[in-house]
Amino acid sequence: MALYALGDLHLSFQVPEKSMNVFGKVWRNHETKAKTYIEQLVRPEDTLVLTGDHSWGKNLSLCQEDLEYIAAFPGRKILLRGNHDMFWDAKKTEKLNELYRDRLYFLQNNFYAYEDYALVGTKGFTFEGPFYLDRRGRIVGWDEQKEEHAKKLVKREAERLRMSFDKAREAGYQKFIMFLHYPPTNILEKDSVFTRMAEEYGAEQVVYSHCHGESRFHDSIIGMHNGIRYSLVSGDYLKFRPARILNT
Repeated sequence: MALYALGDLHLSFQVPEKSMNVFGKVWRNHETKAKTYIEQLVRPEDTLVLTGDHSWGKNLSLCQEDLEYIAAFPGRKILLRGNHDMFWDAKKTEKLNELYRDRLYFLQNNFYAYEDYALVGTKGFTFEGPFYLDRRGRIVGWDEQKEEHAKKLVKREAERLRMSFDKAREAGYQKFIMFLHYPPTNILEKDSVFTRMAEEYGAEQVVYSHCHGESRFHDSIIGMHNGIRYSLVSGDYLKFRPARILNT
């Protein structure tokens, strides 16, 4: 049994005007690439965590084909909220879990078990600028008003993540894999509320996505940091081949 992760499918079967093909060669027919790799790698007994930005549909009715496409993948599919998942109101996660019972599992203010691990997570948030650069490309400032707004969103998402951790701990779990859509830190940070929470609860891994294009792949932590493994699983970073997170 194995645990895989992949982010940013950005499906658009019902809103074809949102095609990702304009963002480069790697995105051409990316839906087919992802499906092919998932079917090659993921077995019925495996778990696949999809770390947000599943669909461009603005509401659930415009996401039906996209979610059915995901539901047809092999294995158990656990979905995390992304910043483009407008169909998913965080307050209505339970309704989504009822609607897709035993087909899709929505991770928000809850947790899911994988062997003796608890899979916890939330969308997260991080300040992404704008940053002001000098002639050499060095950051000399940033939009402080937008930074203040970002701090409020980070605080809200951190509270949701703590709820996920606490529910898992109350259920007796002591081993954690933490998932975010946004990266845990931005390019100005060496740590954040999210990295500190991962360390507080003893998470073994932090898995995130959202960073697109080669210029953004190293905006946050990749590899070992303070005893925790950080993995970027953005679709274009992985060329839509799911990353194996655990194999037990």
